[in-house]
Amino acid sequence: MRIHLIAMGGAVMHNLALALQKNGHFITGSDDEIYNPAKDRLETAGLLPEKFGWFPEKITPDLDFAILGMHARAENPELKKALEIGMKVYSFPEFIHEHSKDKKRVVVAGSHGKTTTTSMIMHVLRNVGLSFDYLVGAQLDGFETMVQLSDAPIMVIEGDEYLSSAIDQRPKFLHYRPHVTIITGVAWDHINVFPTYDDYCHQFELLLENMEPDGKVFYYEHDNDLVEIVNRSQSTISTLPYKEFESSVLAGKTRVLTPQKTEIELQIFGNHNLANLAAARLACLELGVTESQFWAAAETFTGAAKRLQNLVAGAKFSAWLDFAHAPSKARATVKAVKQLNPARRLVACLELHTFSSLNKAFLPLYADSLDPADVACVFYSPHTLEMKKMPPIQPAEIREAFGLPELHIFTQSTDFQDFLSHQDIENTNLLLMSSGNFGGMDIPIFVKGLS
Repeated sequence: MRIHLIAMGGAVMHNLALALQKNGHFITGSDDEIYNPAKDRLETAGLLPEKFGWFPEKITPDLDFAILGMHARAENPELKKALEIGMKVYSFPEFIHEHSKDKKRVVVAGSHGKTTTTSMIMHVLRNVGLSFDYLVGAQLDGFETMVQLSDAPIMVIEGDEYLSSAIDQRPKFLHYRPHVTIITGVAWDHINVFPTYDDYCHQFELLLENMEPDGKVFYYEHDNDLVEIVNRSQSTISTLPYKEFESSVLAGKTRVLTPQKTEIELQIFGNHNLANLAAARLACLELGVTESQFWAAAETFTGAAKRLQNLVAGAKFSAWLDFAHAPSKARATVKAVKQLNPARRLVACLELHTFSSLNKAFLPLYADSLDPADVACVFYSPHTLEMKKMPPIQPAEIREAFGLPELHIFTQSTDFQDFLSHQDIENTNLLLMSSGNFGGMDIPIFVKGLS
């Protein structure tokens, strides 16, 4: 087929382009800006547009359909042309469901832990040798792309609650109609789309309403709001709670007690990751994986890119990069790193980068999230606020919201890097949390330079 991707430069969209090309389709696409790694990957595949921008003349009747990325606005010239000539336009989650409608669909949803839990399931299924398709929000070791499309009987999908496209204002996960759903927890996010916590929680109620009949739901039992959502769900689905595995930490390594009462040493750590592992186990067992197969694979799981990714591991200094940016994510991540090495000084740094995190009404939700750190830092860019057309924020407002009088606040990347460069790294752990890059830092190179 001939398929055109409007706004093809996004993380998922460019991976979708690569997957479709691999399947033999003729792929074209457009975007007004494409950054690395997407730019280099598309160029290597011969898919990088000759010019950046929107070109309605690319939308021709010989195309079978177009796929619309979230970056494209409703007034996009290519989108308008496609609709004018009556072309089918899919949002990418709508297309994913179209591809997987005859497969058994496992959807991992929740405000935190989606990527990690999805990655765990994928890691186990690959180790066992089961054939499956997938959509995941990070690049994983051993997987060429973030999307795979084939004739496999199973599809594992990371289910995001954010909107599908400029012309499809439903959350992405409402398209998928899962047979198996994991919900890791609910914590208010995307305040620009869901203005109240009740609005946000309602999306997960809709997810359960949109499951296939006789579907199964695995949910985190210590999230009281999530428990209420599940208890109100339709009677045709079955529900099963899970919680984190019992564990211990010895010499910086986590050992978990399996349901068979054997101890397994893991490469991951933190109660939130042990809960994610418990959810992944239930999904894998549902797909036919045995207990022994699951735990053999779990021992070798090292995590997903930017999800508590270990950048430096030393006897005196270690550093991690995490995608955490929402309050619940930051809180769980800081706690996990501190618990791993309680005797080490922890320098925890958070970038406020999203619409929610830069919203003054949302900031108080970060209260005490950085408290376990010995040195706590927040970075934000006034330029990002301008680009998002949001009002300025004063450092004093951030300091008050976090409840930390000694909080170090930075608005310039050079100042932030200089501060970290002058830290005593003896017996220290460094944690960097962001969905951005702290104003343009080459984070891995910078961190390795500290050691």
